[in-house]
Amino acid sequence: MKTLQLKAGKDKAVKQHHPWVFSGALETIKQTPDQGEIVRLINSKNEFLAYGYFNKLSKIAVRAIEWVEELEVDDQWWKGKIKASIDRRQNLLTSTDTNSFRLIYSEADGLPGLIVDKYADYLVMQVLTVGTEVRKQLIASYLFELLKPTGIYERSDATARSLEGLKASNGLLIGKEPQEFTEITENGLKFVVNIADGQKSGYFLDQRNTRKRVSDYANGLNVLDCFCYAGGFTLNARKAGAKSVTSVDSSALAIDMVRRNHQANGIDYSENELVKGDSNATLRRFQEENRNFDLIILDPPKLAPSRSAVDRALRAYKDLNLQALKILKSGGLLATFSCSGGVELNMLKQAVAWAALDAGKEVQFIEQFGHPEDHPILASFPESEYLKGVMCRIV
Repeated sequence: MKTLQLKAGKDKAVKQHHPWVFSGALETIKQTPDQGEIVRLINSKNEFLAYGYFNKLSKIAVRAIEWVEELEVDDQWWKGKIKASIDRRQNLLTSTDTNSFRLIYSEADGLPGLIVDKYADYLVMQVLTVGTEVRKQLIASYLFELLKPTGIYERSDATARSLEGLKASNGLLIGKEPQEFTEITENGLKFVVNIADGQKSGYFLDQRNTRKRVSDYANGLNVLDCFCYAGGFTLNARKAGAKSVTSVDSSALAIDMVRRNHQANGIDYSENELVKGDSNATLRRFQEENRNFDLIILDPPKLAPSRSAVDRALRAYKDLNLQALKILKSGGLLATFSCSGGVELNMLKQAVAWAALDAGKEVQFIEQFGHPEDHPILASFPESEYLKGVMCRIV
């Protein structure tokens, strides 16, 4: 095993079990490891720090994965880490009303760059780092052995792969090809998921608990669900007894999935309530039409892909919430979210406060939302937290 040494004063984060080691923290490498090769990290005093895997093409040169020197990072180590992550989801694996959730959440589960989502009897893998790329068939074989899914499909098409020097990679790894739509169950509701072509790994599993919680407010209300995608908030609101739900998304595939999901659950809907269009433009059109709602849900895509984009994103969040507040009835509720890791909860709340000021409305924050239990936030890796939201009331 090759040993890489950190410069003096650059070992603090590794000692605190943060997994990222940037190339600038390393002393000159005398013998360059292969891509994805396991290396031994030491500090300037030649003391052991951690084992990790190497990438010469990334700014993050080493992803630390093991801090116990006596443990060998071999094939059985990988199997043990995968099994441990699965075991932590036993409450979800035995659930009777939800069969789809995240099994492995990258650094937060000690496996940087590996995301595995369960959709009924299928698993979807996202492989985002070189260290997991060179072992993805091994990882897939262990997942298949442990869970016996119908198939394991790879959806490694995130832009983060390019930062690792990797190209997009999609396709079947083990088992049977998924059909165009796979039916899953979430909170007792049925949803169809397009594993091969849907957004992310096919569906937004991270909002499972929040969809249920927001629906608790929906009984008897006229609801607007913007950026609705497959209709997760929409269907939960209808199940909870909403008077009406208008669902908006710019994707024709998304609107078709909302339609299919109503039908899968035997829930009546009006085609006039399914709006294919830009959510920002639709909010402005509803202002012109003097349409008002009791509950508005804003769950936009990531607006700040990097720290440098945060200021621009906050302006976009502020404008989006402003347009929503303008058509929200007095006493109405606004559930608004950000999935941008660089946008902190207090920043989102500030954007809403600015929007309320410009709208001439007084707003209370009555509830805060975050990750479900299958998307844990590792204490030593705060970057694993990205999803946040608030429920607001106009007073």
